[in-house]
Amino acid sequence: MSDQAQKARQFRELHVPGTPLVLFNVWDAGSAKAVSAGGAKAIATSSWSVAHANGCADGEQLPLVFAIENLRRIVRATDLPVTVDLESGYGEPAEAVSRSIALAIDVGAVGCNLEDSVPADGQLRTAADQSVRIRSARQAAEAARLPFFINGRTDVFLQRAPAQHDDAMVSEALERAMRYRDAGADGLFAPGLVDIRLIGRLAAAAPLPLNIMLQEGTPPLRALADHGVARVSHGPGPYLMAMKALEAVARAAALS
Repeated sequence: MSDQAQKARQFRELHVPGTPLVLFNVWDAGSAKAVSAGGAKAIATSSWSVAHANGCADGEQLPLVFAIENLRRIVRATDLPVTVDLESGYGEPAEAVSRSIALAIDVGAVGCNLEDSVPADGQLRTAADQSVRIRSARQAAEAARLPFFINGRTDVFLQRAPAQHDDAMVSEALERAMRYRDAGADGLFAPGLVDIRLIGRLAAAAPLPLNIMLQEGTPPLRALADHGVARVSHGPGPYLMAMKALEAVARAAALS
């Protein structure tokens, strides 16, 4: 078994409901080294952080070739498994998703996030459309003979403010999760969801291990674990924290 395949299997095994894998998302080789040195079990990128660190907005505004080269440097900087945030897969045709996944695999990634909203406006794709895109991603992984972890991200909960989330939205997310699993997804990522009751319902009924993103209002890690969450992502938080600290030091230096 190749080193990349071993890392892919290792990464897959880290998704345990009730004992969540915690990912402190990075944006470049330097941040990957720092997070690795901090004792992380795996490395994940944040597309928002990568884009903003390089002067772009999120939403596939950073050119794919740049994102892949950045990913290559991150993979080389650590011995840990690396999963990449590929947003919507860079391209409207499903074939474009397959090409993006193949490029990520070629530079050493063992997993990806693939979201079901359109980068231009954040509107949800139909579940059928997204299933075709996930299936295309799975075909690229199978062609590489790699147990690549496809984290199917649903943006159902980003369509409304957290206070408006309800059981009907959980049902929609579950329906999508079923179809995404059948298309080849390995995980369900539900950013925006913070209500612990709804998180528990989603985790219990989902056919895939659930990934929750830390944000304002997210319950503590212990509560997420107790409700069956298998993966917790920090998203853009680490980048924002690092930039705030840098700004504070620079301001102090300017005033000295």
